[in-house]
Amino acid sequence: MVKPKKPTLKMHKKAKLAKKSFKKAPKGKLSGPKNLRKTPLNLKPEPESSDSEVEEFMNELEDSDNELSGEEVEKSSSEAEEELDDEELAEKHKQDLIKLKKTDPEFYKFLQENDKKLLQFSVSDEEAEDSDKDEEEDFIHRPNEDLEVASDESDFEGEDKEEQEADSRLISLKMIKTWQNEIQTDKSNKTIAKLSQAFHAALKMITKDSDELDDDSVNFKVEGSAVFNAVIQLCVLHLGPAVRKFLGLQSGSKQPPHKCKKFNKIKGILKTYFIDLLKLLVGVTSSNIQTVVLKHLHYMSPMLNSYTNITKSILTKLIRIWGTAEDSVRVLAFFCILRIVNNQMAGTLDICLKSMYMTYVKNSKFVSISTLASINFMRRSLVEMYTLDLNVAYSHVFLYIRQLAIHLRNAVTVKKTENIQSVYNWQFVNSLRLWGMLLSATQNKPQMQQLVYPFVQVCLGTIKLVPTAQYYPLRFHVVQILIDFTKETGVFIPVLPFLLEVLTSHNFNKKHQKISMKPLHFTCVLRLSKSQLQENGFKDTVIDTIYSQLLEYLSIMSHTIAFPDLSLFCVLQIKQFLKNCKMSNYNRKLKQALEKIEQNSQFIESERAKLTVNLIDLKQIEGWEAQIKVKGTPLTAFYESWSKIRNMKKNKEITNNHILGDYKLPLLKKHEKKTKNSLEGPIELFPSDSEDEEVGLEKKKRGKRGGKNVTKKPKGNVVDEMDVNDQGDVVENISADDW
Repeated sequence: MVKPKKPTLKMHKKAKLAKKSFKKAPKGKLSGPKNLRKTPLNLKPEPESSDSEVEEFMNELEDSDNELSGEEVEKSSSEAEEELDDEELAEKHKQDLIKLKKTDPEFYKFLQENDKKLLQFSVSDEEAEDSDKDEEEDFIHRPNEDLEVASDESDFEGEDKEEQEADSRLISLKMIKTWQNEIQTDKSNKTIAKLSQAFHAALKMITKDSDELDDDSVNFKVEGSAVFNAVIQLCVLHLGPAVRKFLGLQSGSKQPPHKCKKFNKIKGILKTYFIDLLKLLVGVTSSNIQTVVLKHLHYMSPMLNSYTNITKSILTKLIRIWGTAEDSVRVLAFFCILRIVNNQMAGTLDICLKSMYMTYVKNSKFVSISTLASINFMRRSLVEMYTLDLNVAYSHVFLYIRQLAIHLRNAVTVKKTENIQSVYNWQFVNSLRLWGMLLSATQNKPQMQQLVYPFVQVCLGTIKLVPTAQYYPLRFHVVQILIDFTKETGVFIPVLPFLLEVLTSHNFNKKHQKISMKPLHFTCVLRLSKSQLQENGFKDTVIDTIYSQLLEYLSIMSHTIAFPDLSLFCVLQIKQFLKNCKMSNYNRKLKQALEKIEQNSQFIESERAKLTVNLIDLKQIEGWEAQIKVKGTPLTAFYESWSKIRNMKKNKEITNNHILGDYKLPLLKKHEKKTKNSLEGPIELFPSDSEDEEVGLEKKKRGKRGGKNVTKKPKGNVVDEMDVNDQGDVVENISADDW
């Protein structure tokens, strides 16, 4: 069997030419390829005309002034051809196709496969054209016959529909009132979902990220501050109780919400709500809104047990607020952190402690009077966070104390300014103060007792690093940390040598070169400049701090059995200082301290002489010391009275009490008494004796120079308490703006 050849490019060209010839043919004619263009068999040729007849016919055409146009000639020829029968043309086409099949079978087969319509040609060209027109008309879009005529009002109908849709999304105060009534009675989650969507729309009003919050994703729209405040107020007050009511949780229950049966119905709603609440915390800067949102978050924090990913991001934002916001907002942020961590102790405590310590260190870089209170609050709150789990806290405290020791070792070994500055800064000192407070709070716990010795060694090493007069303030800060630690724990730390070293190393007899009117305070200072060392206030503050810290430390140790032995070297060095120093102000203070120390040592010696004790028996010694502490010592009594006076002075300096005179405080009005002349008004015949006593008689005396009838004025203004006769309130009303 001979396989038929595949259609070639020449065959495709032949088919295209055949199509074109059939379409271009005039009406009544059959056009096709060259091998099909033959005269029909049944048509007889016309007889040939003579030459004379042809010439006459041509002359007639030239003389007719072109009566017949070219179009008429074509019409006449086409009309003649239309007379041919369609059946004869179809038969002729069939015969030509049969011949084509014989002469060129490959091309005929190609036409059968690709263009069957050409082989089945039995319709006239007019019908074919009509069919082509019908097919084209099928593709053309035809409007319905029932369309109404457009009017001018139709242009505004689309806008009205859009406004109606916008109005349906717009939240009004009436809708909020209906939601408030429904959320208290509805047992389903429909109103809760509406409130979360309304909160999302209110958040869109204040956020800048338009890509995240598209119009299609928001079911409601909030416009105006009144609606915004109403939506937030409704969510803050009623959403939390509604969620608890829907889940069946009581106020004091510790059951996590994901263990409730209906939690799956409300899981997605709460997740979107907490995300929006986090975005609101990030975007809002006013303290009033922050306080409202934080109180609401504190109420909703037990619900966060089911959303661990959201709780981490919320904690990071709360820690940032805890470190940088105002005081009232900081307190609320810490309460939220504490409650969230207590509910999710395992997954959040470690991360929370790290980030809180880092924020504490960052924000304690600069210490001033304005930032001192916030740093103290952060320190106390961080100590409370570390005491939640001491096993986790031990690893953190060990790591950070070791880090401080590494910085100190590098500063001691290398002795460069960069290494020394890494130790002698506020961040290092504030971290020492933090760990001292934490170790004193956890003194009875066995986990943290092992960290006491490295902590004390780091503190003593920082004092010894640069023992110059410029760093006396830093020395006093570290000594105060150790004194506070011994006060809370009772651990003996040798602090007295570092205080008495200042008395021997610095020359207090040297006169100052500058006079400063303002006193110099070491509370916010670590390093003194050269000009400050030459001022008169420098020596005064140094003597004052030595005096106060000596009394404080020795009053803590005043009830111990070894107090006379402990204070012996202190007494000797103070006496030597009094011999060498010629400044009476400094000598007077240290003499007073010396007297109280000697008095207390004599008291302990007298009480110790009455006791027969074995030095090995520590319990008996501790019992005796406890009795002496309860009984009281002369040094502790003196220190308590002196510390009260000192604290009052400090409070006046901190609060600027001398400026309070500028405020308009309430004053008592004193009305002047009107004395009646004898010539004016009616004369009283019998005046009462009480009036004479109240007025006071004017006595007549002679002056030194012989003047007569000189009236002596009263020395003081008489307070006319009885003379206020229903003249209104004596005390003025005070408005809030005046304060």
